[in-house]
Amino acid sequence: MRFSSFFVKTLKDWPSDEENPSARYLIRAGFIDKNSAGVYTFLPLGLCALEKINKVIREELNRIGASELLMPALISKKYWQATNRWDVDVMYKVKDSSGQDYGLAFTHEEVLTPLLKKFISSWRDLPVALYQIQSKFRDEPRARAGLLRTKEFVMKDLYSFHADAKDLDSYYNEAAGGYKKIFKRLGLNAKPVEASGGDFTEEYTHEFQVLTPAGEDEIFYCDKCDFAQNKEIAKAKEGEKCPSCRSGKIIKENGIEVGNIFKLGTKFSEAAELKFKDKEGKDRLVVMGSYGIGPSRIMGAIAEVSRDEKGIIWPEEVSPFKVHLVELEGGREQAEEAYKVLTDGGVETLYDDREDVSAGEKLTDADLLGITWRIVASARTMKQNKVEIKRRAAKEASEVTLAEAVAYVK
Repeated sequence: MRFSSFFVKTLKDWPSDEENPSARYLIRAGFIDKNSAGVYTFLPLGLCALEKINKVIREELNRIGASELLMPALISKKYWQATNRWDVDVMYKVKDSSGQDYGLAFTHEEVLTPLLKKFISSWRDLPVALYQIQSKFRDEPRARAGLLRTKEFVMKDLYSFHADAKDLDSYYNEAAGGYKKIFKRLGLNAKPVEASGGDFTEEYTHEFQVLTPAGEDEIFYCDKCDFAQNKEIAKAKEGEKCPSCRSGKIIKENGIEVGNIFKLGTKFSEAAELKFKDKEGKDRLVVMGSYGIGPSRIMGAIAEVSRDEKGIIWPEEVSPFKVHLVELEGGREQAEEAYKVLTDGGVETLYDDREDVSAGEKLTDADLLGITWRIVASARTMKQNKVEIKRRAAKEASEVTLAEAVAYVK
């Protein structure tokens, strides 16, 4: 894609109305634009990165047997009333022209559970795992920190349906393993953390927390074992001996929650009367699990923990393009050849073909955008029959032939 035809708009200065680093970087680099408090537009580069995140999520969820669907965001009042959640504070409520009440979805148990009443009748119909990636709405009174706390956000919600708690436990563990693979591919060190089930379940749930000072959650974890708990249920204090392994020390850090998993049990199936006949022909309630990931929040978390003073450093699977090709003065012929070779080879390439823009501005923008590889074509490199190649996270560039550069980035 050429700069001359692709909508890329970076800012010369840092946005003055954003205190959070990830928001400042994403806005200045032209990935998002603030519409109002807690509401953002994903600009073309931002949408590219968001779709890369969604692609990784889809691939790993499909591997654990989940099927994708898309449910409505506008949900009739009767569904919320069935689960006693019509009066929750965070829901946006609207009326249609006939006076009927609807709530904008902040979650989707109320839609999917009654939906499956039409398709589940026997133990043979179970288990089922369904997910979607969709915008959600939450009347967040403290909308701040860019994509980390918003009123409208992109959410992946997965729901599983089982004949018994044992089968739920098995899938819960499988989903947790899938989540670990997702976050690893996205370049995030997300720690599984025990948390309260709140109104959903009496059991512990699990959050996946990216440790960073920008996080709003306080996490207490062991420096030697896997023990980790959210502040709301923490059994140990900072500096104390680990209550699990008895040899490690408890450390306290802030974290950004990027995912969570819940064992819902029969709370929602009971409200919807979602039942099935077991092998003995007896009616039983379906047992449920719920598993959430915030793709838009993940984008904010990556920008928070993977950056330097020059800009964002995208993990390779999230980078909106694989290569940022920069043409400097005298390098037009070589840049055009490189662009053709790269695109013909299936390498996603953003080509900065802008005229009357200084070399300094082009290189500054390349660092700001944070695309994985930068290839520079100039009069000097053309004379040497080589191009300059540099990985965004690397300090030094190398000069190689075009064929070698293509081999590097593939």
